Amino acid sequence: MATDNSAATDGKVKRVTDLVGRGIAVVRTIAQPSLVQFVMRLALAVPFWKSGILKWDGFLQLNDTAIYLFSDEFKLHLPGGPYSFPAPAVMAFLSGSGEIVFPILLVLGLATRFAALGLLLMTIVVELTVPDGWPIHLTWAAMALGIMAWGPGRLSIDNWIARIGKGHGTT
Repeated sequence: MATDNSAATDGKVKRVTDLVGRGIAVVRTIAQPSLVQFVMRLALAVPFWKSGILKWDGFLQLNDTAIYLFSDEFKLHLPGGPYSFPAPAVMAFLSGSGEIVFPILLVLGLATRFAALGLLLMTIVVELTVPDGWPIHLTWAAMALGIMAWGPGRLSIDNWIARIGKGHGTT
């Protein structure tokens, strides 16, 4: 009788284990590393791009609102502060430029790790400017660090360049 219960239990455990194994296989099929890396690049690019396009009136032409924000509204929350941004027009230009260039590089997968580093540094400055936004800033930092650590994946210009550099490209 004890062996019947043991065999029945072993059979149930095997079925559950098989079911879990099939579930994991489905998850792995959906969450291919290169797809995950591409989606992470897009997810990090979008909020910065959206912020960046609001700062420009034309090619290399900052709008007055962008300069006003860095002159009068944004403050760095450091010990003993808050402090005004130094050279607010320059900071607005650098911020607006980074919010356009880095997301484009991320989406293309070109100089991807450096673009992610740029957005990580921008995230740190944003956190110092808006400390209450730490939950979303932490998410941005995690995505930037993930991209920096694991690279852009196969769906990227960086990967294509690396393959050509190793002689695996088409001629």
